[in-house]
Amino acid sequence: MGLPLRATRATCVRGLVAGAVGALVLTTLGCQQTDGGQGAPGTRSPARPSAHATTATSARSPSAVPPHRTAAAAPPRTIPSVRDFTPASGPGWRPGDGSRVVADLEGPLADEARLIAAELGLRTTSGPARRGDLSLALAPKESGGGEAYTLKVAGGRARITGPAEAGVFYGTRTVKQALRSGGRLPEGVIHDRPGRAQRGLNLDIARKFYSVGWIEARMREMADLKLNQLALHFSDDQGFRIQSTSHPEIVSSPHLTKVQVRQIVALGQRLHITVIPEIDSPGHLGAVIRAHPQLQLRNAGGTTFQGSVDISHPAAARIVDDLMREYAPLFPGRWWHLGADEYLALTVKDPQASFPKLAAAAKRAYGPSARVQDLVTGWLNDRARLARQLGKRPKAWNDGFFAGGVVKPAKNIEVEYWTGRLKETARQPEEYLREGREVVNLNDSFLYYVLGQPGGFTYPTGERIYEDWSPAVLRGSTPVADKSLTGPDRILGARFAIWGDRPEAQTPAQVAQGIRLPLAALAQRVWDPGKPPLSWSDFTRLAERLGV
Repeated sequence: MGLPLRATRATCVRGLVAGAVGALVLTTLGCQQTDGGQGAPGTRSPARPSAHATTATSARSPSAVPPHRTAAAAPPRTIPSVRDFTPASGPGWRPGDGSRVVADLEGPLADEARLIAAELGLRTTSGPARRGDLSLALAPKESGGGEAYTLKVAGGRARITGPAEAGVFYGTRTVKQALRSGGRLPEGVIHDRPGRAQRGLNLDIARKFYSVGWIEARMREMADLKLNQLALHFSDDQGFRIQSTSHPEIVSSPHLTKVQVRQIVALGQRLHITVIPEIDSPGHLGAVIRAHPQLQLRNAGGTTFQGSVDISHPAAARIVDDLMREYAPLFPGRWWHLGADEYLALTVKDPQASFPKLAAAAKRAYGPSARVQDLVTGWLNDRARLARQLGKRPKAWNDGFFAGGVVKPAKNIEVEYWTGRLKETARQPEEYLREGREVVNLNDSFLYYVLGQPGGFTYPTGERIYEDWSPAVLRGSTPVADKSLTGPDRILGARFAIWGDRPEAQTPAQVAQGIRLPLAALAQRVWDPGKPPLSWSDFTRLAERLGV
C-alpha cells in the first residue's frame, strides 16, 4: 500500500538517502502514493503487473520496513474486499530474500503452496515456519465453512489457516492482491468468508466457441476474484461442442475434445472452481435435431419450432439420457444443469390444440386432466432423477418450472432465475422462494452479456452491478421485498452469463475485456453482503492496479 497519510515526500527522500535498503522500500511502496494503496490522483498502475515486478517485490527483505511504522494498519485493498480485519501495530509482512512458503508438501495444501510460491517468486518447504515466511495450514475447527480463512500477520511472518483447502486458497488470493495493491500485508488478523456459496461465470460455447486457452485464462481471473463456478452451456441450436462417443453424429466443429475438457476440469480443481455442464433440453436441441430430424417438434399444421424436440418421441429422451450418462464422469463436480428453458410448445396460446400429439401423450402418462405443461414437467423430473442417480444435484432455468399442473417440478432442483423473455409473463421470483425452492441469481437485466445486444439486451456495466445490484435483485432492478426469502440459504448466489446470440459481434479478446469489470463487481457483491467500501472510481482504479 502507499505510505501513511502522515508521510511526506521529504520522508521519502530521507529514506532514499539512507541507503540501498531505503531505496528498496521506496521502490516497493511508491512515494508518490498517499492514499493507502489506491494511487495518487492522476496516476495509474499497469493493469497486468509483469512477472518481473512481482518477483522484484518478493525480493524485499522484511527488515527493510521502517522501524517507526507501528501505527495500527488499514485493511488491505483487495477485490472482493475482506470482510473482517482486526488491525495491530507493526510493520506488516512482505516477502524478503529468505522468505519461503511453508506447508506440508505431501498434504492437501501442496497445490495451494506451490501456486502462491510461484506467483511470489519464493521457494516452498515443509517444516516449521520462521520469520519472513508465509505458512499455510488446515484448521478443521475454525468457523465459517469450507471457504472461510484466517490470515494472521505478526512477528514478521504471515499465516493462513482455514477449515478446508478452498478457504486457504482464498487466503493466498488475498495475499497476492494485498502485495500488488499495497506492497505488503498489514499487521493484524483477517477473518474472511463468502456471503453466498455459488459465485461464478456462465459461458455459452455452443453458439460461440472459445479455445481452451481462453477459457483457462478466464478461470485464473475468476480464481483471483474468489469465484467458484464455471458453467459450460455446450449444446444449443447452433452447435454441440464436446466430443461424444455415444452420439458422435451430433458433434459440431470446432469442439472441445474430452482430453481438453479434463484439462479444464483439472485446472478448476486446482483453482477451486467447479465446472458445471449444461445440456439444455427439451428446447435448444437444434444440433441434435439436425442429426435426427424425426425428433423435430411440429404443430398440427406441420410448422416446425426451432430447437424443440418432440418429447412424445421416446428417442428424444433416450439421446439426452445417453449423453448425461456419458458426460457425468467427465464432470466430477456436484451439479448438472438441465436447461429446461424456452420450450416453444408452451409459447403458443393453446398448446393442447396446437400440439395434439403432446396433449395425448400427457394424458396417457399422467391422467385425463394432464396437459402439455405436465408432459414437459415430467420430462424435467425424469432428467433430474437421472442426474441424482449419477450423483449430481440438478439445476434448471426458472421458465422450466410451471405452477398449477397435475405434475409438480421436483423440489430439489435448483432454480436458476434469469426472468425469461418469452411472450407470456414469467413467474415472479417470490413464487419460487415461497415454494421453498433454492434460487441462483442470473438476472438478465444486470448479469447477461449477450453478444450483438439483440432483443433489447445491452452489455452490462460493472458500475451498475456494483451500485444497483445485489443477490436479492433477481428480476429487473427491484430486490425481493421479503428479506426472510433472500438470505444465503434461499438465494444461493449468482453467476455472470456470456451468451453467443450473434457470435461474430465481438472477438474473444473483446469479450474478455468487456466482462472484466462486471465480473469484478459481481465478485464484490456476492462475497461481501454489505455496502461496497470503495466508490466506483476507486474500485476501478484498484481493479487496474490488481490486474483483475
